[in-house]
Amino acid sequence: MIRTYTCGQLKAEDTGKEVTLCGWVANRRDHGKLVFIDIRDRYGLTQVVFIPKESGEAYKTAQELRNEFVIKLKGKVNKRPGGTINPKLATGEVEVLAFELEILNPSNTPPFEIQDDIEITEELRLKYRYLDLRRNKVLNNLILRSNLYKIIRGYLAGRDFIECETPILTKSTPEGARDYLVPARLNPGQFFALPQSPQLFKQILMVSGIEKYYQIAKCFRDEDLRADRQPEFTQLDIEMSFIDEEDVFSLTEGLMKLILKELKNIDLPVPFARITYKEAMEKYQSDKPDLRPSTGTEFAFCWVVDFPLFKFNAEEKRWESEHHPFTAPAEEDLENLEKAPDKVRSRSYDLVLNGMELGSGSIRIHRQELQEKIFNIIGLEKEEIRKRFGFLLEAFQFGAPPHGGVAFGLDRLLAILAGENSIREVITFPKNSNAFCPLTSAPSDVDDKQLRELGISIKGKTLK
Repeated sequence: MIRTYTCGQLKAEDTGKEVTLCGWVANRRDHGKLVFIDIRDRYGLTQVVFIPKESGEAYKTAQELRNEFVIKLKGKVNKRPGGTINPKLATGEVEVLAFELEILNPSNTPPFEIQDDIEITEELRLKYRYLDLRRNKVLNNLILRSNLYKIIRGYLAGRDFIECETPILTKSTPEGARDYLVPARLNPGQFFALPQSPQLFKQILMVSGIEKYYQIAKCFRDEDLRADRQPEFTQLDIEMSFIDEEDVFSLTEGLMKLILKELKNIDLPVPFARITYKEAMEKYQSDKPDLRPSTGTEFAFCWVVDFPLFKFNAEEKRWESEHHPFTAPAEEDLENLEKAPDKVRSRSYDLVLNGMELGSGSIRIHRQELQEKIFNIIGLEKEEIRKRFGFLLEAFQFGAPPHGGVAFGLDRLLAILAGENSIREVITFPKNSNAFCPLTSAPSDVDDKQLRELGISIKGKTLK
């Protein structure tokens, strides 16, 4: 390392040491013949003073400094004079008297100040996201995210789960939201899809005998955006074999309890409340009830259970899956499956936190004949079933175990933990509300050569 300490590390006991610091100039102040700067890195901020007699050439170079210059300096740690201690800073008892200074890189004047307590439009923040990320408030959200991932991985690894990756380029099986499609150059006229979730692959992993799978997975949905939606988002995806609902509830509650304790020092009461879909709609007029008024606890979790298996699409005059078609029906309602689909409950469950759906899951169908029957009820023709889901049904012919799982929106959980109103605040490089990236100007046009290679033409455009 070219530095000996970070900018948030020096304390009174370091007085007298010679140190090397690297970072960005947070601000520069001229006090007569004294020049003060604050040097900043991700760990904190340290005050540095340049005195003509003692700093020599470094004092002259300090005249050139401006905010956000990247610098390296050497100096001696001194206690701050009485009355100048800053208790708000971890390094507030000391300052560094610099005797060497090197400008590693100058900076243009930033389009906004790198401070937490200023108003900046979201569009400007996202266009200059690399500057926005230098602000403590935004940086702390990313640190929170990193710490959450560490907790998740430790908890599940300790319970014998295997972390498995599943494909990003996969087959289009549209259920609910639109797929993002990717043209396949080596297979002209055909397309990959970006996964809306790893649903089919994680079920196939159960057929594979993995038994306990998880993944912190990127998912993609082409849908209209709002504060809790992004075209690409991250979910914790979990699947287990030879389990029932109680196993999923117990695992989840233990994880959430650990997360709240580690990140917020809150002792979360478990088990969580359970409310049937019918009760939720009758009492709260929502299947995402906010229980904070009744519990008084800042983080109010609950399970919503006993959802209907189907909903009726009046426009298309057909039944649709309430969640997805791989959800198992309640055993006691199987007799109504074909004669009264509206009376069939599902073995699905939603985890709700503070009135927001945090995740959902279900016990899955693991028998081919039942899965085909569900496909038939929702109006899928035999050929369409084969094209969309043939690989899953084929896998079920080779000894599929009973299995089930759950998936949680990590961006939503992080937004709640951070006290943010939008998941964009906890995503490193988010899109805006129009699914556009102001930083990279994506999506964007591609050149004609790329289109020709893919065998794609755009309506109304002549390729050059």
